[in-house]
Amino acid sequence: MDPIKAYAEQSFGVFPEFIRLQAQARPDHVAIICGDAQITYAGLDARADRIAAALQRDGVRPGGVAAICALSSIDYMAFFIGTLRTGAAIAPLSPSATPDQLQAMIADCGASHLATDAGVSAHLSEASGAVEAKRLALDPGAEGQALDDWMAPEGSKPEVIEITPDMAFNIIYSSGTTGVPKGIVQSFKMRWPHNHLGETVGFGPQAVALVSTPLYSNTTLVHVLPTLAGGGTLVLMPKFNAHAYLTLAEQHHVTHTMLVPVQYQRILAEPDFDQFDLSAYTLKFCTSAPFSAELKAEVLKRWPGGLIEYYGMTEGGGTCALIAHQHPDKLHTVGQPMPGHDIRVIGPDGSQLPPGEIGEVVGRSGAMMTGYHGRSDKTREAEWFSPEGERFIRTGDLASVDEDGFFTIVGRAKDMIISGGMNIYPADLEAILLDNPAVADASVVGVPSKDWGETPVGFVCLAEPGAAEPADILAAANAKLGKMQRLSDIRIIDTLPRSAIGKVLKRELQEVYAAGE
Repeated sequence: MDPIKAYAEQSFGVFPEFIRLQAQARPDHVAIICGDAQITYAGLDARADRIAAALQRDGVRPGGVAAICALSSIDYMAFFIGTLRTGAAIAPLSPSATPDQLQAMIADCGASHLATDAGVSAHLSEASGAVEAKRLALDPGAEGQALDDWMAPEGSKPEVIEITPDMAFNIIYSSGTTGVPKGIVQSFKMRWPHNHLGETVGFGPQAVALVSTPLYSNTTLVHVLPTLAGGGTLVLMPKFNAHAYLTLAEQHHVTHTMLVPVQYQRILAEPDFDQFDLSAYTLKFCTSAPFSAELKAEVLKRWPGGLIEYYGMTEGGGTCALIAHQHPDKLHTVGQPMPGHDIRVIGPDGSQLPPGEIGEVVGRSGAMMTGYHGRSDKTREAEWFSPEGERFIRTGDLASVDEDGFFTIVGRAKDMIISGGMNIYPADLEAILLDNPAVADASVVGVPSKDWGETPVGFVCLAEPGAAEPADILAAANAKLGKMQRLSDIRIIDTLPRSAIGKVLKRELQEVYAAGE
């Protein structure tokens, strides 16, 4: 049997070993392309070994942590893989975090090493003195010792480490908008199933995956890991631009991609979208933010290849998958639980709800976080135990499930608006606003109300400048809404504030409204 396939069929294995096996099987196959640079599997394997050997030389052992904060690059992935080979966990940090947040995350995870690029080094400079980790420079201008000078000599091999299932693979920090985000610890056991997507979705040596979401995001990693495990080629795009994305897709005959909904929206809005040859696409994926049925339908109509939407959390638990090209009548849903995933809807008292009723989504599977790093209290808050005593992860999302087992998300529990004692789900109101041809994007938040406790307010981006007045948008939406759902105000803004993976930052909208801006 092919050694790579045999390894994949084991009950447990580790991602870095796939890189070694691919380097042995197809050493000259291109593993990663980034701009004008590229590296083969043999080159990636050797570079990761030199990084692992240098980390061990510096005293890094299993249970340790190394952090990286940078835009996507070949050396980003080499450092990621090299760290894992030592049995230490990798902590990929967001370059968009504030300097104080970055410093706090580095301290929280206890990273012994921090690799950054020049942009992050400049951003972090005001808090640099508080960073105790050894600094490594991924490119000229970054603080610390140059990676090429620091790495072990060419041909170096690290000490082989036995990695067990419960060892930490990575610590990913949640995208909090205030304070320090929580560190989500994912084990090697949790990550192992993410390497098993090859045969089901075509992640083999022929795959070419275009990656335009940041590498610190779980959204990206669930796409990157199976691509490299299967021997495909990653095309990295450090900064997303819709037209540049299409150019790369055509140039490299891209077969797979993971995008968030706002990226699909911007790509399809490109005036010359239909002029690009995208015929090589096999599958496109989407996750991380609400994906409207209308946008899914447009992707299916205009973009070759299938479309799969994943619904889940970085914390793990349960994942739903909507194979959109097979279920065109279910585009309003996020699909059904994946095999081996137990997903339920529970009420405020923790009881399981029947189909059709709205409650919180909880999930259980083989891919679940160990917990929040150093935050046992927050870990307990995120857990729900079934009557059978099984551990589930709470999502904080509100949803209902239909008779066919398809889940429909109606919003976040924390975003639900309680007005006059009635529950209002922002997603329902946002869908009405987006039905208006004058509206290109919309979000609804709750704001304090003297009469009702809370009241819904809509923020909209116009399809064209001056396309409609706020009063007209408000009247058109409220004419379609129930009396207790009606919006109290509409604000027109240029763009909705979003995180790096496309989630609308509703707290910022509430702050804008409170400030009267």
